Amino acid sequence: MEKHTLSVLVENSPGVLTRVAGLFARRGFNIDSLAVGRTDRDDVSRMTIVVEGDKPLIEQVTKQLHKLIDVIKISNITEDEYVDRELVMIKVAAEPSQRVEIMHIAGIFRARVVDLGSKTMTFECTGNEGKINAFEESLRPYGIKELVRTGKIAMLRGSKFVALSLAQAREAESA
Repeated sequence: MEKHTLSVLVENSPGVLTRVAGLFARRGFNIDSLAVGRTDRDDVSRMTIVVEGDKPLIEQVTKQLHKLIDVIKISNITEDEYVDRELVMIKVAAEPSQRVEIMHIAGIFRARVVDLGSKTMTFECTGNEGKINAFEESLRPYGIKELVRTGKIAMLRGSKFVALSLAQAREAESA
């Protein structure tokens, strides 16, 4: 089973996320990662969904998504060249005597301090899944107090892009 990254353009309206997540739940599909945000258009949001499965499963998911009224366009960008990023914030136990060492590790991963407590440090780091996993594992020996991680966001490389066709854009505007 391989992971597939789907870029789904949807109408930016209440309940869309619930309908998409519900579709996955009803079909017994697991979502590995889900990130949602507005696009350059206020009326359109983009969901980046990572799903594990073979090609027939992904085709079934795509067909089911197309049936949802709020879905404008679906692109499986897995087979194209794309860039992806995740964000993690990690709060780690950090006694004053350990801070220089911890800061050195953070520097290797180009993470930055976003909060400093008397016995903790909180870092933010962006990168691909491998980098985020490695950063987390590097800090684990110090004692991770709290960790929050976004889902993957992704875009096609170069001049390729996932966009609304002119007809889809007009249809979205008239809705």
